[in-house]
Amino acid sequence: MEPLPARAAAVGAARLGSVAFLVGGGTLSTEISASRLLAPYFGASTFVWANIIGLTLAYLALGYWLGGRLADRRPEARVLGAVLLVAAAALAATPFAARPALHWALHGLDALSVGSVVGSFFAALALFAIPVTALGAAAPFLVRLALGDVSEAGRVAGRLYALSTAGSLVGTFLSALVTIPWIGTQRTIVGTAAFVAVGAALLLPRPCLLVPVAFAAVLAVPPAGIKSAIYQTESAYQYIRVVADGNGGRELELNEGVVTHSVWRPGTVLTGRYWDLFLMLPPLLQRPPRSMLVIGNAGGTMGRAYGRFYPDVSIDGVELDPKLNEVAGRYFGAGDNPRMRLIAADGRPYLERTSRRYDLIVVDAYRQPYVPFYLATSEFFRLVVRHLRPGGAVALNVAATPHDKRLSDAIGTTLLTVFPQAWRWRALRFNDLLLAFRAPVAHAELERRAAKVGGKLRLLLPLFRRRLEAVPATGAPLTDDRAPVEWLTDRMILDQIERGGSTSEPALPTAPR
Repeated sequence: MEPLPARAAAVGAARLGSVAFLVGGGTLSTEISASRLLAPYFGASTFVWANIIGLTLAYLALGYWLGGRLADRRPEARVLGAVLLVAAAALAATPFAARPALHWALHGLDALSVGSVVGSFFAALALFAIPVTALGAAAPFLVRLALGDVSEAGRVAGRLYALSTAGSLVGTFLSALVTIPWIGTQRTIVGTAAFVAVGAALLLPRPCLLVPVAFAAVLAVPPAGIKSAIYQTESAYQYIRVVADGNGGRELELNEGVVTHSVWRPGTVLTGRYWDLFLMLPPLLQRPPRSMLVIGNAGGTMGRAYGRFYPDVSIDGVELDPKLNEVAGRYFGAGDNPRMRLIAADGRPYLERTSRRYDLIVVDAYRQPYVPFYLATSEFFRLVVRHLRPGGAVALNVAATPHDKRLSDAIGTTLLTVFPQAWRWRALRFNDLLLAFRAPVAHAELERRAAKVGGKLRLLLPLFRRRLEAVPATGAPLTDDRAPVEWLTDRMILDQIERGGSTSEPALPTAPR
């Protein structure tokens, strides 16, 4: 038998089990918070998650190796306590160090080399290298401290890993479902650091019990404001901010404000941006539409405009985040259109459950900069066509660049697996409007129908005639099993960066003056 050193034997099994639980919870809470911290800048695609999970595992593996070596050399509780203090301190500093690093990463998207983007992405993820590596070192160290007899190795290791996994479960659900929506990402990370510090204090001399209190005091530091806002909050899904546009209007920004998701202008429903393009749809149908579904309603900019130009159309505005429905009514005039109904739901599950049918179905659901893959597949479009009335149409807002049509080509090809035709209107440099009708219609007929549009929307007619084109079938369609929209989007962005082109978007002729 191998006797345990006296200093290690002084630490009780219950105390070591508590530390294992806290470390497990801290590790998974950190991973969840990392995804939330990075999502506004890099999105939440499978690529981003793969990098977060992969690098977290790499840091843990390094921690296991270093922790095992250190535990054999210095099997002392106070040494592990010091390692956990380092983890807690690094973790508490992360949200404050992250903001300038992530802003630098975000500005890398405007650089001229791909390397700056890739490098900044991994530099941002490297913010978590020290705390996660230190947390990983705790696992072998705890086993070494708890092991009094090698004949008990299996039982001791199993108990500690079970407690660590239980902590991981609590850390995952507590951070994702409670603390991030309740107190925000920054305070969740700092609170996690405080709990890791509690684990450190359990292994250190009694005066160190005050250390977690010091970490908890950092919770009082308010999150840094990105810009002055009329309203801001963090929902269960994202950070929401309503800002003034400087001309008496309002704009809706989500997360880091890379793009504007809705606008409100006093005295007009027109914006001069891509939302106005959807106002060309009703005349393109065989008969005036009676109902419309908007998936990705955000602040309801489109529905408000329909209330002015097409007041007879009833609109179901579906938005994943219930908080955005409140914001739409309070700040973006959703109530100006009495025929718009706000629904809190994910777009595709909503279509699966509802029996309603529509003349128009519009998809404008971005999680910047990606279109959710499950809203761009053959299976989704088969679901869409079942909910379209005869003569109905579907329209999608798809990200684009002036020189890259791969994403809209892929989605257009996918539309052709369900619809007889797919049309692309390239009215803007960075937005394609894709159209598909239940029944085939000739290009000349679409132009004839479009000419019926009235008012200021007639200013869009030259753009429609000049830039409407049929989308040919190109490559394989997107499916629920394989839909590499993130890959296509990333290639499109990187190509634009390499070209060094401007990212500014000229206003449509409908822009308020």
